[in-house]
Amino acid sequence: FERHTTIVHTPAGDLRSVYLSGRKGQPGMQEEHLLKSVEDAEKYLSLPISTVSGDVSSFFELDRQAGDRGIVEVGLGLNPAGLVADLLGSARFAEFSVEHRGLLHALMQRRLDQMLAVARYLVGAGVGPHFALLGQEYVAPPLHSPRDFAEFNVRYDRQIADGVHEAGGRLHVHCHGPLKAVLPQFLDLGADVLHPIEAPPMGDVTPAMAKEVFRGRTCIEGNIQIGDMYTETPEGIRAAAEGLIRDAFDDGGGLIVCPTASPYVPEMSRQCYDNYAALVEVVANWPGR
Repeated sequence: FERHTTIVHTPAGDLRSVYLSGRKGQPGMQEEHLLKSVEDAEKYLSLPISTVSGDVSSFFELDRQAGDRGIVEVGLGLNPAGLVADLLGSARFAEFSVEHRGLLHALMQRRLDQMLAVARYLVGAGVGPHFALLGQEYVAPPLHSPRDFAEFNVRYDRQIADGVHEAGGRLHVHCHGPLKAVLPQFLDLGADVLHPIEAPPMGDVTPAMAKEVFRGRTCIEGNIQIGDMYTETPEGIRAAAEGLIRDAFDDGGGLIVCPTASPYVPEMSRQCYDNYAALVEVVANWPGR
């Protein structure tokens, strides 16, 4: 690993984080989080909110290149809960949720104010209409309760979704994990699309269960496991895709068939390519799609 140390200067004092970056292609890891105490959180809160500016012309060029072949999403980054959990680390965030709940809300409100300013700037510049948000999985079962999910995710994300919807846009939410206990709350927070909807053993929500909750309101995106794209046969992928469509496309809408994540290796193997081709073939040839 290489050790990368970051120092953040705030009006109330310095903050420090340390990240270990893999030198052989392996995943990195956070060795030291930026916020380690109540005092650190107060230092972070002393930072001013940045002025939003910048050139957005690259969006319009990408949109032109994509044409009818795809959608150029506008990534808003980690939601307030996800960003704060990332600053503290999962264990310390859980401790703060018991001992310093008000401080967590102050940190999340700061993040929300910044995100809303960015969203308003982008909408004002004509960027959109498809926006993407992630981070809910940081504060979700099994580490956190449905109550925490509502208080830390829905409470703040709904305001972001409302801003997107008022501008005529749509909000894509990416959240892994066992979501059965909180699935209806994605309707509450205003998700127009939820990805990836993971069935057992990676999650606890089948496509049929998700369809029962989201029918006519939120689009399901998923849920072929990305690992299967590297190990399964094209026949196996076809069978999985056919089962997914039968379970979640009975009304002729509200489903995007895709893997649970993007390809994560430097070069796609022939087996993986053939599996993607099989997936596309099933969808392209499905009656009434």
